[in-house]
Amino acid sequence: MAETLVSDARVMSKKQVTIPKNIRVALGVTTGDRVTFIVDGNSVRVMNSAVYAMEKFQQQMAGEAEKAGFLTEDDVTDWITASRQE
Repeated sequence: MAETLVSDARVMSKKQVTIPKNIRVALGVTTGDRVTFIVDGNSVRVMNSAVYAMEKFQQQMAGEAEKAGFLTEDDVTDWITASRQE
């Protein structure tokens, strides 16, 4: 089970919040990265935007490989090899 981290931060006069260092490290975000806020009722989750986008993409693509006939990694490898030869 993942470790639970709890930190707090103050909302400044411009309504900005600095993400605490231990939370930034846990999310893998650095200067210039983006974060996504997911509000669910009274709770907010903060995620690395790249991770969030990948999760959403994986959800949207679920089952598409099977529909295209890719049932194993070998099927994908064979398709890539054939495509490169064309």
